[in-house]
Amino acid sequence: MSWLAAMPAWCWWLIALVVVGCGQQYRVVVAQGETAEARTELADYRLVVAENSRRAAAQARAEEQRRQKVADEEGEHARKNLEEVTIRTAAAESAAGGLRGEIARLRAGRSATCDTIATQQRQAGASAVVVLGGLLEDADRMAGSCATALERSRIAGLACEAVVEGIRRKGE
Repeated sequence: MSWLAAMPAWCWWLIALVVVGCGQQYRVVVAQGETAEARTELADYRLVVAENSRRAAAQARAEEQRRQKVADEEGEHARKNLEEVTIRTAAAESAAGGLRGEIARLRAGRSATCDTIATQQRQAGASAVVVLGGLLEDADRMAGSCATALERSRIAGLACEAVVEGIRRKGE
């Protein structure tokens, strides 16, 4: 042990300080390596997230465009159906106008042919024809407007169902 005692104490302190310094330097180098590795992993993760986000946005755009296309197609189909209903309604209104003219002609003819009948009977008969003719005209108008409204609502409902069914069917 004589050679250990021959070294001054400050040398032992210096050796201890160098050993501790080297250990700390080793820890710093290892931590820097781990930090660089973590930064690389973080950058890779950010790239993956950005790519996934881009793909999801593209898929969402494609799905939105597909749904809009389905809705546009069904809307066009519904518009064509409504145009047909408008044409049929105009034709029905024209026929109803002819029918109303015929009723008016019958009313006028009824009052002209009833001159030979007693005054009370003529008034009662003419009154009945006038009332029934008026009721028939009103019923015809109401039936036409109800039929038109019903057909329009049916077409709108079918168009909505077709849009939803088209979106579901093509989305699966």
